[in-house]
Amino acid sequence: MQDSLIRIRPLGMPWETPDPFLFCVHHNDAYPKGNAQLAPAAPLSGRTLGNDFAGRDGWNMYHGQTVPGFPYHPHRGFETVTIVRRGYVDHSDSLGATARFGGGDVQWLTAGRGIQHSEMFPLLREDRENPLELFQIWLNLPARDKLVPPHFAMLWNEDLHPVVTADREGRATTVVPIAGRFEGVTPPAPPPHSWAADPEHEVAIWTIRMSVGAHWTLPPAGADTQRTLYFFAGDSVELDGRRIDTHAALWLRPDHAAALVNGPTEAEFLLLQGRPLAEPVAQHGPFVMNYQGEIRQAFVEYQQTQFGGWPWSRPDPVHAHERGRFAIHADGRVEEREMPKAG
Repeated sequence: MQDSLIRIRPLGMPWETPDPFLFCVHHNDAYPKGNAQLAPAAPLSGRTLGNDFAGRDGWNMYHGQTVPGFPYHPHRGFETVTIVRRGYVDHSDSLGATARFGGGDVQWLTAGRGIQHSEMFPLLREDRENPLELFQIWLNLPARDKLVPPHFAMLWNEDLHPVVTADREGRATTVVPIAGRFEGVTPPAPPPHSWAADPEHEVAIWTIRMSVGAHWTLPPAGADTQRTLYFFAGDSVELDGRRIDTHAALWLRPDHAAALVNGPTEAEFLLLQGRPLAEPVAQHGPFVMNYQGEIRQAFVEYQQTQFGGWPWSRPDPVHAHERGRFAIHADGRVEEREMPKAG
C-alpha cells in the first residue's frame, strides 16, 4: 500500500485547515459547577474579562463577562459548523432564531450577506462540573454565494447516525458523518447554498473514534479533493505503518486509502475533506470575501445596517435554567428535543 501521508502539522490554535475550509478550533474547557446565573460558581478575579483565553484553571470565559462564551458578533461570506460534543450552547441571532443545543448536536449557520449571532456556554449543573467540548469549523462560500440570505439550521444528535465497524478481532471504530455520505449513511442535508450541498464537491466532516488496538482504513476520495485527518485524542496511532505519537494534523493524499492502527488508549479524530474552491480569499476578522474591496464594503454595510440589527435585550442572552434542547427558527418553527438523562 502506498503511503497516504503528505505531511504532519502540529495542532495549533486554531487548527490549520485545507480549502474549502477556513478555520477549525477545538474548545475543551473544564468548567466548574454553575450558579443561578448559569455562570461559573468560582471567583473570576485575575481573569481578563471580555478577552479571557489564558486557560486559567483549565477553562476560559472567552468574551463573556458573566456566562462564558461569545456575545453577539457579525459574520459575512462563509458558514460556521459547530459540533458540541459535551456541554451546551445557547444561540441567538439577528434573524430572530434561537436555540439550546449540545450532547452531539450540530448547528450549521450560513452567514451569507451578513448575520449577527451570540454563542454562550450556560453552566447548567450546580451539583457538579460542567465540561464543554466543541469544534467550530468555518467552511468557505464560493464567490457566487457570498451574499446569499443567511440561514440557520440544526442537525440534532438523534438524526446523526454513527457507523460502527469492527476489525477481525472485533475492535470497533465508530464514524459519525456530519457532512458527506459514509458506508451508505447520509447525514441531514446542509443548508441549500453550502459548498457541501453538492455531492460532487465531496465535502466530508466526520468524527472518528477508534477503540484500543483497532484497525481501520479510511477509504479514498476523489483526486481533486483535499483532506486532513486531525488526531486530537489518544496516545499513539500508526498511519500506513508510520507511528505517530503526538496529536497532529495529518494531511493526506485523498485518492489513497489510509490504514490506521490505534495504540493502547482510545483515539479520536476529526476528518475535514472537500473539493477546493480555488478562489482568492480576503479575510478580516469575522468577514471572509474574495477581495479587500469587498471586506471594506462589508464593514460599511455592517455599520449602516448592523446586518438586520439585534432583536434581543442583551448582547449575551442565555435561556432559562430549566429549558431543554430546542430551536426556534427565523420563520417561527419550533423544535423541541429531550435533554440527556445524565444531564
